[in-house]
Amino acid sequence: MTEENDVRRPDVSVIVPVNAQGDLGNVRTLLADVGKYEGPLIVETILVVNNFPEGEIPSEADDLAELATTVLTIPDVRKPGEAVGFSARIPGIRAASSQCCVLFDADCRIPDPTALLDWYHEQFQRGADAAYTHVAYHDYDDALSVRVYFAVHHTARWVKRRLLGIPTTRGSNYTVRRDVLLELYDQGLLADEMNVGPTMKRLKGPVVYGSDEELTVYTSGRMFSPGWRNFIPYFFYRLRYNLRVLPVRPNVASVTGRENDPVRRYEDNAPIRD
Repeated sequence: MTEENDVRRPDVSVIVPVNAQGDLGNVRTLLADVGKYEGPLIVETILVVNNFPEGEIPSEADDLAELATTVLTIPDVRKPGEAVGFSARIPGIRAASSQCCVLFDADCRIPDPTALLDWYHEQFQRGADAAYTHVAYHDYDDALSVRVYFAVHHTARWVKRRLLGIPTTRGSNYTVRRDVLLELYDQGLLADEMNVGPTMKRLKGPVVYGSDEELTVYTSGRMFSPGWRNFIPYFFYRLRYNLRVLPVRPNVASVTGRENDPVRRYEDNAPIRD
């Protein structure tokens, strides 16, 4: 047996899109969290640094290359009708060495990476094509209106998951079987995180959910600004968006309206609202 064959391939590929306009610092904390993994699995980390001018690769990308297994630099990952965060994951998934691809956002925090990654890999070994766990929030304005936003989001996801049987995969925390996701994506059936779970459940294998507290991932609440003025319009928008995106259909990108999404910019780790 050659030395090359003696090298064990990664059991899990952690893939993270990194918006160069706001997450080059945040992803360091996430990588530190993943680096605390103490289980038996071999874990690779793949970063997809994006959203920067052509030919102007951020200098921070070289530093991140010392912390991650692989760093891909792509100026613009946007695709018509696709959620840009989802589009940014695809190059990382294609580059993954493992079939078990765990997907986080750059601003996530993972209190117990050992429990989480071991659980995800166990579900993969049992035949799940996708899995996800509870998501909570950190780094948010502790205003009543923001807490109500969170409560409504959690309630809506509970209703979809428990009452309607719709898997509520979201970009900040889920895992997929690499080849299955790429097959569905290349067929035009995926355009957003939220239609990954329903599409896999209907057309492929099981999608499972883990509710144990130790499996919780925390995503940033920095996108939620306090105030009630936009509360009702926002949730009517979310309802209409769900009705367009959740049905399993070909060329789903043609109905999302995501081609009109603005390019996200940040200042002091907070979104700039034009």
